[in-house]
Amino acid sequence: MKIVNGYDLMEYGKKHKYLLPAFNTTNLEMTCAIAKGLNKVKLPGYIQISSNNLRLSSPETIVAITKEAIKNSDVPIALHLDHGKSYEDVKKCVDAGFTSIMIDASHLSYEENIEATKKVVDYCHFYGIPVEAELGALKGKEEDIVNEADCKTDPELVHDFVTRTGCDLLAVSIGNVHGLDIEPRIDIPLLKKLAPLSPAPLVMHGGSGIPFEIIREIKQHGMLKVNYGSDLRKAFVATFGEAYVQNNGVASVIEHSLDAVENVSKTVQYITSTINQ
Repeated sequence: MKIVNGYDLMEYGKKHKYLLPAFNTTNLEMTCAIAKGLNKVKLPGYIQISSNNLRLSSPETIVAITKEAIKNSDVPIALHLDHGKSYEDVKKCVDAGFTSIMIDASHLSYEENIEATKKVVDYCHFYGIPVEAELGALKGKEEDIVNEADCKTDPELVHDFVTRTGCDLLAVSIGNVHGLDIEPRIDIPLLKKLAPLSPAPLVMHGGSGIPFEIIREIKQHGMLKVNYGSDLRKAFVATFGEAYVQNNGVASVIEHSLDAVENVSKTVQYITSTINQ
């Protein structure tokens, strides 16, 4: 199966009442593991990569790797830019073949966030690609960026923001955090306020560390997409760490890489099947 368009994946998820998992990749092994995991449980989802992680490769490289990883896929998988840092990054990813985009201008003022998001929306919509935007701020570490702010999404701004930007997905801050160093405290009452106010489906970042019963509950309140990164990175890094501890004289990169693919794939399978029970 080819990389599916983000709009098609969104509609597929809505039709079948799925909560779509979005798994962060960095390299070939992680990408193959995500695709393998989704296919094992026969459920749809996103392979996504952040602007920060594209420092190690390029949009064209990730597109090529994703195409190879899903060439025998039986489930819909989209390729998403997570936390796009700039309009220039977005353009490079769209031009390379990404099928879904996030622009994260949440660190800017409200009006600047709208302006930056709308510029991306106008470009992406021309090519028939959906855009995710963020309103609010999450505490914690998102790869190399540490944020101490805890600014939950303001219900009074939601309808205005989505309407003026034209974004297709809205990432919200409801007590979720980035990384595993801070305990998330999900504000379900706030989510219940946000969902009916947003013309666009909602997204939760920082799925790692949130109990699955809460994840399944948020699915009932306008949530379509949930992001996972730390759980996968931990499984990947732990594979090499444990192998080194067991025998620091062995340096078989291919064997450890294959083991890492299997471990990450199992993590993907467990998360995807559990949140969609």
